[in-house]
Amino acid sequence: MVQAILFLPLIGAVIAGLFGTKAFKQLGTDDEVYADHAHNAPSVEHSHDQHGYNGPPWPMYLTTGLLCIGAVLSWIIFFGFLQGGHDGEIELLPWITSGSLKAAWSIRLDALTAVMLVVVNTVSALVHVYSLGYMSHDESQPRFFAYLSLFTFAMLALVTANNLIQMFFGWEGVGLASYLLIGFWYTRESANAAAIKAFVVNRVGDFGFALGIFGVFMVYGSVEFPVIFAHAPDAVGKTIHFLGHDWDTLTTLCLLLFMGAMGKSAQFLLHTWLPDAMEGPTPVSALIHAATMVTAGVFLVARLSPLFELAPHAREVVTIVGAITAFFAATVGLVQNDIKRVIAYSTCSQLGYMFVAMGVGAYGVGIFHLFTHAFFKALLFLGAGSVIHAMSGEQDMRKMGGLGPYVRITQAVMLIGTFSLTGVGIPGIGGFAGFHSKDAIIEASYAGGSTFAFALLVIAALCTSFYSWRLAFMTFSGPTRADKEVLDHAHESPPVMLVPLYVLAAGAIIAGFAFQHWFMGEGQAEFWGAAIYRSPDNHILTQMESVPLLVKWSATIAMLAGLGLAWLFYIRDTSLPKALAAVNQPAYQFLLNKWYFDELYDFIFVRPAKWIGRVFWKGGDGAVIDGLGPDGVSAAISGVTAQAVKLQTGYVYHYAFAMLIGVAAIISWFSFGGIHP
Repeated sequence: MVQAILFLPLIGAVIAGLFGTKAFKQLGTDDEVYADHAHNAPSVEHSHDQHGYNGPPWPMYLTTGLLCIGAVLSWIIFFGFLQGGHDGEIELLPWITSGSLKAAWSIRLDALTAVMLVVVNTVSALVHVYSLGYMSHDESQPRFFAYLSLFTFAMLALVTANNLIQMFFGWEGVGLASYLLIGFWYTRESANAAAIKAFVVNRVGDFGFALGIFGVFMVYGSVEFPVIFAHAPDAVGKTIHFLGHDWDTLTTLCLLLFMGAMGKSAQFLLHTWLPDAMEGPTPVSALIHAATMVTAGVFLVARLSPLFELAPHAREVVTIVGAITAFFAATVGLVQNDIKRVIAYSTCSQLGYMFVAMGVGAYGVGIFHLFTHAFFKALLFLGAGSVIHAMSGEQDMRKMGGLGPYVRITQAVMLIGTFSLTGVGIPGIGGFAGFHSKDAIIEASYAGGSTFAFALLVIAALCTSFYSWRLAFMTFSGPTRADKEVLDHAHESPPVMLVPLYVLAAGAIIAGFAFQHWFMGEGQAEFWGAAIYRSPDNHILTQMESVPLLVKWSATIAMLAGLGLAWLFYIRDTSLPKALAAVNQPAYQFLLNKWYFDELYDFIFVRPAKWIGRVFWKGGDGAVIDGLGPDGVSAAISGVTAQAVKLQTGYVYHYAFAMLIGVAAIISWFSFGGIHP
């Protein structure tokens, strides 16, 4: 069963990619239309429907059907583990054998894998279904659905891996697929730039991940998880020579591996690619942010919990980075005006929450938030896509307002997503999905002794509530700010786009209290089994039960405060935001420009790299290599030839005169020195 789950998306991607696009081109609607399309590159998503799709529909139905089958099978496996299923390893084929390095292609099936299979396949299947409507007029449908399925396969290869090499294969696969999907509309310069940015920034993190894999193999002599986990304690107290110094072995390995997680999960300092990833179609944003690429880093730390549990200093770094990320992204989200960018920064912030949970040793709590986050974040992104669809491609919330009567269903489901994201609920009783998981992380940060993380997460919760309700109020409430022509065409999305929203809304409501028992409640030990390791000294779940009442209510208080402020600013007195921004212009610009990280990186890395490139190009390649090499030699030969050509005049008397000079020179040589007795 799990083999089918893994390879069904790949089969769909190959068939749709190779044969669907070929059939499309035979219709004569691809190259010529796209050439004209490139000349008039659009600036908004739905202007791509100007030509329409005239190709066969089977590629999108094939890939969608295969993903739906995979999703159903994933839930069957997941419920099997809820009922006490057993871990297993399924070897598919021998893969790499080189000296002592052995890595078979095999599937590691445990509770953690089961959770990720449900998350990845459920969201991906719903995104495929949603895309049947959202991308119905795009002229490159087969290519889009092939990329989506390829993305899903790469993520499945990552989460089912039983060794680090196989995981790295999936890791790079999602990087490739994200590049293809973010830059899907390659006629846009901004889409190409965003795709390259995501690819390059992730290479920085992947470099650390690769070094971590090398280090693990050097220390343990294997890249297979069973071998590494069984011998993990052997490296406790030992040092490794790295960068000219002796460092604690496990701390070094875990930090290098976490560097890879920082890149994929867009953590502070390596976060800059994530907001620009919005250049891809909205379904791509939902898939990246809810179920695939950005969750890979969180999964990595959870999977390697046997190593991280033995490296407390590395976990402290994970906690601090996660807390800073949650706070940073939440503050930037306060002032964003693009509806998709607000949700994107929300993802970045929520990933920070997950890493805080990993850092304090509450791995199950972090994965629980990953699980619930998949439902409400996919719901918010696809809901935003429905709004964009209704607004003919408009994404600026300042040009919306008053859309509620036009898109009642979209408004309702997005409010459910907002309830879940902001953590609406009553401590001790229950609430929406995000309430159960996000609030638990805040409690875990306090119980874990990180006052720093606890404070930043509470502030981030307040900011999350504010920007989430700001989005809801600016989009659906108050007087409209939309152009009359756009508003006249505003309409609800078709049923094929609404059905996935219904399913995700149900998950955003019930996923918290329905599965809390197994993820972090009384049944968590039986459910997780050996999938997640907690040392005997790790009592974080017990400590969470005894935190002060104020800590338990802190997230709820922050949520209510954020809601109240958003209502005051965007419903009660809409002049306040502009007045506050004018009074605090430096702070406003600081947040609006995302803490100036793009400008800082441009100054530190991009400009020097361009300068070095120009030096080697003009000075090295042009002046030295070409100047002394091909260009220099050809110039010298050309000069000599030009002079030699001047000797060939074509006049007979010139040649006769030259011959006489030659004869005179020869006679003179023989007469005065050429012959000796």
